[in-house]
Amino acid sequence: MATEATFTVPSDQFPLGSVFDRFPDVTVELERIIPARDVVVPYFWVRGTRVDDIEAAFTDHPGVERIDLVDSVADEYLLRVEWSREYRGVLNALTETAIPLVEAVGTSQQWTFDVRGDDRSDIAVFQKRCREDEVPITLTKLTALTPIETATEAALTEPQAEALVLAYDRGYFNSPRDVTMAELGEELGITQQAVASRLRRGIDRLLGETLPGLGEAT
Repeated sequence: MATEATFTVPSDQFPLGSVFDRFPDVTVELERIIPARDVVVPYFWVRGTRVDDIEAAFTDHPGVERIDLVDSVADEYLLRVEWSREYRGVLNALTETAIPLVEAVGTSQQWTFDVRGDDRSDIAVFQKRCREDEVPITLTKLTALTPIETATEAALTEPQAEALVLAYDRGYFNSPRDVTMAELGEELGITQQAVASRLRRGIDRLLGETLPGLGEAT
């Protein structure tokens, strides 16, 4: 089932985040992503400031080859950036795993990326690739593209849902198991004990919502 996920990244962990050093109140929004000659070339908007030389607001970063101003209207600027092929980051992971980017917005607090996969396993592959490249992403929302969110889905916390989805996709609940709890912890970036706690609490909540009589007792 098609799935959308929301990930966050600290503001200084994405190349365009250097703009917040000079203009902490601006918002940066990626317009679209175009693969060209093996280089991801997105257009992006900077909103919330007025400056003559907006390109200079982005200090040198190993992930950026070039930034050019395309157009401006009042306090909004449309710019074009070419990324370095050698830099490992979120956009490389999107390109290499063929995960579409729905939306990306950056503030001085964090970057928020909304991505879409054909199923939940696509999201898990993207997340694993980011962790392999040491990108400090955090999954904050995972939503199946259905019109109704069930009470069961609403009962889970985001960390519990993340752990349960990954465990299911990796075959933890198969017999015999295809993955260990330690391996799940490595993918999630948490300890084996934390994985066990999230799975146990998540399963408890699922049982409380689905088995007759248990929901009222918890």
